[in-house]
Order: sequence, then C-alpha cells, then structure tokens
Amino acid sequence: MDVHDRLARHLLVDGYRLVLDLGRSQGSWLVDARTGRRYLDFYTFFASAPLGVNPPFDAGFARLLGAVAANKPANPDLYTEHLADFADTFSRVLGDPALPHLFFVEGGALAVENALKTAFDWKSRRNEAAGRSRDLGTRVLHLTKAFHGRSGYTLSLTNTDSLKTDRFPKFDWPRVDVPAIHFGDVEAAEERALAQARAAFERHPHDIACFIAEPIQGEGGDNHMRPEFLQAMQRLCDEHDALFVLDEVQTGGGTTGTPWAYQQLGLEPDIVAFAKKVQVGGIMAGRRVDLVPGNVFEVSGRINSTWGGGLVDMVRSRGLLEIIERDGLIGRAGTLGQQILERLNKIQAERPDLVSNVRGRGLMCAFDLPDAETRDRTILRLREGEQVLVLPCGDRSIRLRPALNIAEEDLDKGLSAIGRAV
Repeated sequence: MDVHDRLARHLLVDGYRLVLDLGRSQGSWLVDARTGRRYLDFYTFFASAPLGVNPPFDAGFARLLGAVAANKPANPDLYTEHLADFADTFSRVLGDPALPHLFFVEGGALAVENALKTAFDWKSRRNEAAGRSRDLGTRVLHLTKAFHGRSGYTLSLTNTDSLKTDRFPKFDWPRVDVPAIHFGDVEAAEERALAQARAAFERHPHDIACFIAEPIQGEGGDNHMRPEFLQAMQRLCDEHDALFVLDEVQTGGGTTGTPWAYQQLGLEPDIVAFAKKVQVGGIMAGRRVDLVPGNVFEVSGRINSTWGGGLVDMVRSRGLLEIIERDGLIGRAGTLGQQILERLNKIQAERPDLVSNVRGRGLMCAFDLPDAETRDRTILRLREGEQVLVLPCGDRSIRLRPALNIAEEDLDKGLSAIGRAV
C-alpha cells in the first residue's frame, strides 16, 4: 500500500500526488520517491521554506539540530543558550530597533491572534486611562480579500474564500474594500476605502483597537497597494488612537528584498506578525504600544503559550538566518525579483490575450490569466508537462514563491517553462 492510500485511511489526501523524497530532494528541486521525477519548486511549502529543501547546514550544525530535537522545552519558563542565540540572531538579521518586544508562538494564525490581543489590551487600557469604559476596544478594522488565518479571532478577518470561514462563528468587525493597484482606478478606490475607514471609526467611537493588513495580500490575489494608501491608513490609526498592525507572515523574512515589506513602503507599524520563512510564529512590537503602562509585555502571563515557539524550529531558524545573512540573500531577492518581472512582462507582451497584471516585489511575484479555468489548466500543465510547481491565488492569478537561494539557472528554467505553458 502506497503513502497516499495509507494516509487516506485517516486523512483527507487531496494534495500533490508525488511523495516527497527528503533524502534526494535538494534546494529548489523536489524528488518524487515513487518515480524519481524532479520538480522545480516555485511553491516552497506555501512560501515557508526560505532556502528550499535540505538547507546547506554544515555537519556540526546538523548534529546540533538533531540533538536539540530530542526535547521540546517550555521556552517561556525554562531558558537555554539556544533560545538566547536565536533571539540574538533574529534581532540582528530581521529586527527593528523601534519594535524591541518579541513574542514567539507556533504558527502564523496564532501570531496574528496575539497581535490582536496586544491591541485589545492596549486599547482597553487607553480607554480606561481617559475615563472611558474598559469594555471598549473590541473591534478590528481590516480589508477585503485578506487572509489572516483560520483560528479564533482570525476567522473574523479572513475573507478570501467562504469555504474557509463558512458556518464558523465570527465577529462582525468593520471591513474596508482593498484598493489593489491592479483592480482599476486605484486613486478613486483609495478614496472610497479611506472614506469607509473614517466611517467605521465614527460608527464605533473608541472601540476599534487596531487596523490590520498584509502589506501585499497573498492568498487574496497577490494584491499590491500603493504606499500612499497604507500611509494614510496609518495616519487614521494615529488620529483615532488605534494601533497600526501589519501581518507579514508571508511577506516577511526577506522575500521582498528587505527583511520586511513595510521597510519599502514608508510605514511605521506598532506591531508586526510573522511566521512562515522565520520557521517560528510571533510578533514584534513597540512604538505606540509602549505608551501604555502595564501592556502585555510588562505583565507576566498576559500573553503566553506552553512552548513559546518550538526550540528546534528556533535553532533551525537561526541556522537559516545565518546563511541568509552570510550570503546576502535578502538583497539578492530584490535583484532577482527585477529579473522575474522583466521576464514575466516579456511573456505578457507576447501574449497580452492571456497574461495581464504582472506584479511583484522581490521574489513575491504574480500574474493574471483570463479566468480561473485557464489559470488552473496552466498550473496543471506546469506541474505535469514542465515539472514546475506554482501556486494559485485570488480569482485567476498564479503566484511564484521561489527560495531565497534559488540558482539563477533554475530561475531561468522556471520562467522559460512558464512561457511555454502559457
């Protein structure tokens, strides 16, 4: 009985038909254990593998990783040199001095959850200090076409596909239309969105704890917004005493050409949620969070979890970040991203009847096809005919998520395959 049949006795097995050979797969190439076929990986485990499969760790580090994996200590209460080494490396490679507070947890949805809890606590205390009810500060302003996770609070924010949220109880929190650059008259869309946001603040006085957004919406369609719109939203948050929160679960970790996408957009977030390429979920916080005495970073147990992020994930993350830092891979992502856009724009110029809205920042690139059926056929042709793995997003888009260390030769192969598939 093969892997899929064995798993199907217990799980819904509707993913890839290949069986990942972890021994023979390497970097940006995945090997099917059944057939030996090699697949070029522009998928990277939903953009969560910064250096692809089997990162180039030296033998000593690989042994350390194996030794640490024997235990899973409770990081919030029992501290190790490994935890300190990870925190130091994270701060050096990805840290923002204006966001000194770190909280680690397992997964992106829980990262966003704790960003929201930080904001709820903050807003309640701000209200109480101003003589208002501490019960105010319970709402989150957010965008259409957003994906922030599938757990508790995040279900009320995610609205990419009703299948992911239907029949689950949700809060009726205020939602603003996303003025994506490739949706049409962007300046008019921005004015409508800002008017909706102002109306929400007026409709719920002192009750909106924060605004949250992905700097680039991933699953919702790789939707880019102009920096001017996000900056205006930040100003609105300042005016209405709400925190400005960014979900960089997918955009963070260097994929856009800087450690965080907000660093290219002229933004100063109060909280940033991360996961995926960092290998550990969590938040960075500071700026206006520190205006409130007794915030969640000052009160023991106010936000917490048993493991506080898995230690083995933290050690792996440290090793990955050291390679990323040593090899200058974050800056390289920006350079390679320009090459991707040039090639995709060439394909678009050759087939304007099929390809449109080429867009990207660093290695986070996408393009549209005429409809979902054409998009899905193209993805199938890439996988079965060209042995290249890509992801869908939005209504009709294909998104590319290559590893930070992808060889330029492999990038060229993948882009040539996309041209042939189109």
